[in-house]
Amino acid sequence: MAERPVIGITCYVEDIDRDPWVGQRSAVLPQGYVDHVTGAGGISVILPPRLDVDPGMAAAVLDRVAGLIIAGGADIESSRYGASAHPTSQSPRPDRDSWEIALVQQALARELPLLGICRGMQIMAVEAGGALEQHLPERVGHGDHCLAPGVYARHPVAVMPDTALAAIIDAGEHSVPTYHHQGVLAESLAGTAYVISAWHADGTPEAMEDPSARFRMAVQWHPEAGEDPRLFQALIAASR
Repeated sequence: MAERPVIGITCYVEDIDRDPWVGQRSAVLPQGYVDHVTGAGGISVILPPRLDVDPGMAAAVLDRVAGLIIAGGADIESSRYGASAHPTSQSPRPDRDSWEIALVQQALARELPLLGICRGMQIMAVEAGGALEQHLPERVGHGDHCLAPGVYARHPVAVMPDTALAAIIDAGEHSVPTYHHQGVLAESLAGTAYVISAWHADGTPEAMEDPSARFRMAVQWHPEAGEDPRLFQALIAASR
């Protein structure tokens, strides 16, 4: 099985209509995550959130996987980084916040290959002591990061040279699928292990990584909604 490493992926919990059931509370994940992990040679397992989290529970889960993806989703509760909620903030998801922060902590302790996607990048930043910009359009003056509800936009990002991300997808400009209204505050990463490895032209951090780790990185965009498999291939290679 070392040739097909098992990758844990956190997931959404939503009310789903599934004939004949209406509004059934469900653990769900866009199939793109699974397809990309499978295509890269891995096996996916979904890790639903829960409130009654303790470090031992997260540790027991990660003992059974070779790599971890913290998936996209709703806004992180602002109190976790010492801020009041912005009027545009989504309803808190304390189960996801608690579970994913615990998983990140245990992944760091194990040097487990770790990839954060959109919300996942924000979770990793908050776990490290960072903070979030709660509504990007107020600063950047445009909605390019999230043009319309339920539709991925695309915009360019600049990948910094001499980074682990550049070694995977090449330095320079890339067009990426995006859907977010919050982002990591660049200055809040000072003193953490993370460095920013990609930027939007408006000054929004679009990726970060820990240069000292074997594989610990995050992107603000949604590679699972795109065609480029290289981030997932790199995660699977590191997980072997």
